[in-house]
Amino acid sequence: MTAEETVREYYEALERGDPLVPYFSEDATVKFGVGESLFGADEIAAALREQTRTTEDWEVSSTGLDVTEREGFAWFGDEVDLAWTDTETGQRWTFDTRWSATLERQDGEWTFVAMHVSAPRRL
Repeated sequence: MTAEETVREYYEALERGDPLVPYFSEDATVKFGVGESLFGADEIAAALREQTRTTEDWEVSSTGLDVTEREGFAWFGDEVDLAWTDTETGQRWTFDTRWSATLERQDGEWTFVAMHVSAPRRL
């Protein structure tokens, strides 16, 4: 599987509500989300499990995926229309987001070692 296929598969897993922890390296360093800053693989994994437990009806619409792959590592940037429902409050969240991440090939599989998702602030 290519790095691009891994990114697209991650988006699809998010939409299905599948576990996301397997997409991150055990050596992952950081994941910044729309409203979170996570450091280290353990913190990232715990937050991803909680996110899967407390959200549903994800919509992930990639509008500008650009992936560069080299031997053993890759990076990507994307603009993504993102939406989900909070299962505890029923609130629907929608954001125009920007994504960037670094991936590393480990044991033949691409995994994220760092990810940044942000929502631009409109002036």
